[in-house]
Amino acid sequence: MQPGTMNWQTSRFVIDLTVPRVMGIVNVTPDSFSDGGAFASHAAAMTHCEQLIKNGADILDIGGESTRPGARPLPMDEELARIVPVLRHALTLGVPVSVDTYKPEVMQIALGMGVDIVNDIWALRWSHRPGTALGLDVVAGHPTCGVCLMHMHREPQTMQAQPMQGDVVAQVLLFLQQRAQALGAKGVDAARICLDPGIGFGKTVEQNFALLARQRELLMPGYPLLAGWSRKSSLAAVTQRSLAAVATLDSVERMVPSVAAALIAVQQGASVVRVHDVKETVEVLRVFAAMQAQAAPAE
Repeated sequence: MQPGTMNWQTSRFVIDLTVPRVMGIVNVTPDSFSDGGAFASHAAAMTHCEQLIKNGADILDIGGESTRPGARPLPMDEELARIVPVLRHALTLGVPVSVDTYKPEVMQIALGMGVDIVNDIWALRWSHRPGTALGLDVVAGHPTCGVCLMHMHREPQTMQAQPMQGDVVAQVLLFLQQRAQALGAKGVDAARICLDPGIGFGKTVEQNFALLARQRELLMPGYPLLAGWSRKSSLAAVTQRSLAAVATLDSVERMVPSVAAALIAVQQGASVVRVHDVKETVEVLRVFAAMQAQAAPAE
């Protein structure tokens, strides 16, 4: 597989990745770090799904559990109560729908509804206890669903207390290769797999930007890459804002560095960008595409 010439196979759609795709974030949570529970109600989340599509979102990513640093796990029943009505509505809107969850049971229910993609911060490793089902088995048991495997150091409650050490790019690359290989060993076609370096998940500011600067190294295994920089605290750090102020920044203050990071990620080879500010990201990528269309062909 060659980056830029790939498709992403999902339950209902084959997503053409010859152009970058925008995944719009729908947090059905009261405690998200980035949008303060603005879409916690089912009605608000459903309306937000519709608006993101109007704004140009290619994919909707729906989650019911906050994974911000220090977040506590959410009981499965509560997660399902939050997301199932929203997933059901999103599935009628004509775009691929992703469920943002690490719980195998939630994955199973969502896929049974027809959801297209499993987006898992644990890269299909999480289980209630040793010996119970893994997301790996759920995804492998589905004939066509897409999956995004993310790198996370430690787990949400402790990941920023003890960030990674050493060469972050090499470690992230090895981990993602191993998780993709584990799926391949279960018979999952490579065309179903996308990788995410996990910006902000157990990494320092410097490590996050090292992943961006050297992002093309993460393309070596041949899988498409998803970049999730939107409203991350590392952006606040380099724009000289205190991390405590991130949640109180207005939409413009949060949007500009997020869109800049999304554009750079695409320039560095990302096939999908996961964002809150869909309209602005789509517009910036259209400008980038117009420039590319007029670029002189390579000699």
